[in-house]
Amino acid sequence: MLLAAIIALAATLLPAAGTQAQTLNAPCRTNSDVTGLDAFYTHEEVTERLQLIEESSRGRVQVEVAGHSYQGREIYAARVGHGPTVVLVEAAIHGNEMTGTNAIMNMLRKLGDSSPESAAIRDAVTVVAVPKVNPDGGEIPRRQNVMTWDQTVALHPQLAGAPRAWYYSQGAGGFDVNRDFNPDLDYVPNPADMPGNSSSIGFYLTPEAQTIREIYRDLENEFGTVDVFVDLHHQAPCYTGEDTGMYTPLSISAKFITNPDAHGDWPKYDYDASRRVNVAVYDAIYRSERSPRSQVTLYPQNTNLPGTALGSFQLRGSAAILFEVSGQTQSQGQRKAGYLTQLVETGLFGILDAITDGTLDDIDPERYEEIPERRNVPRSQPSRQPDRDRPDRG
Repeated sequence: MLLAAIIALAATLLPAAGTQAQTLNAPCRTNSDVTGLDAFYTHEEVTERLQLIEESSRGRVQVEVAGHSYQGREIYAARVGHGPTVVLVEAAIHGNEMTGTNAIMNMLRKLGDSSPESAAIRDAVTVVAVPKVNPDGGEIPRRQNVMTWDQTVALHPQLAGAPRAWYYSQGAGGFDVNRDFNPDLDYVPNPADMPGNSSSIGFYLTPEAQTIREIYRDLENEFGTVDVFVDLHHQAPCYTGEDTGMYTPLSISAKFITNPDAHGDWPKYDYDASRRVNVAVYDAIYRSERSPRSQVTLYPQNTNLPGTALGSFQLRGSAAILFEVSGQTQSQGQRKAGYLTQLVETGLFGILDAITDGTLDDIDPERYEEIPERRNVPRSQPSRQPDRDRPDRG
């Protein structure tokens, strides 16, 4: 019965061969085009699926409660593999960006199986995945967590009378958790640092960011360095590659800080390592998609966000990569969600495979600069549909 349930689950997570969302390109949806959330996991479903994956893996995948959201929902961390290189992957730190959650579930299910390919990855890599960082926001769904400023002061009494942190939304009554990070893992919220701005570090005010910090700290203590950090997000829907008219379902990036020296002395910072990881993802998706390379684009390279998990952990020595699939969760039907989930999964395995076969270190980081940047597409000018003639990943 358990095996049948797992097979049924797998069928719901991956799109069928030959259904690679032929209409992804048009219409170019906006957030007002709500099509429902049936393609994505609720918090309860995340709990159930992780239990199934843990059981079916026969102990290869181990799931623990790493922390709790402000409203008390579990924040799960799943660990698989025992290799010397550690990869930390997180998704849904913005509650309405859930494609990464689905991709992580698929990745864990595959890594926990008995195939030689998965066994080789487990020997080379230790993967720790957090499928839903912001479960409170995800249940609404919305970008922010659910925690008012008064509740924040109750957790951090020293902030009484201080200005609200810049990434607190008074209207929503919550924080953009992905601005709540600091490369100093021992940082304690200081009223003198408030309110800060988008070019400054975050303050570890939220229990969600604190949970990721402690996962990262534990891995750093165990391995010395968290080798790769992956953050899975969504962007607006209407982008193409530079001057190509080719729709881009995914943007990636290695650049989150314009001036690393402005944020202290972090000798492990390695921009080239981040660029290599991004090229590994780019190459893996190109091989899978068999379509022009402009289909995957670079997220804007003038980004300066040291208060993100990506920026803070990159300063500490992690090779970092941002995934931004097109469209918010509410604007995706099941077909598009399935395609984008598979795209992210392909990219994740691109990283793991490159580590496993030893090719990651051989990548020329300058190739990163050849990836086209994304461009806005007016809704009145739909972009071209790329060819897709590719097998599904096994």
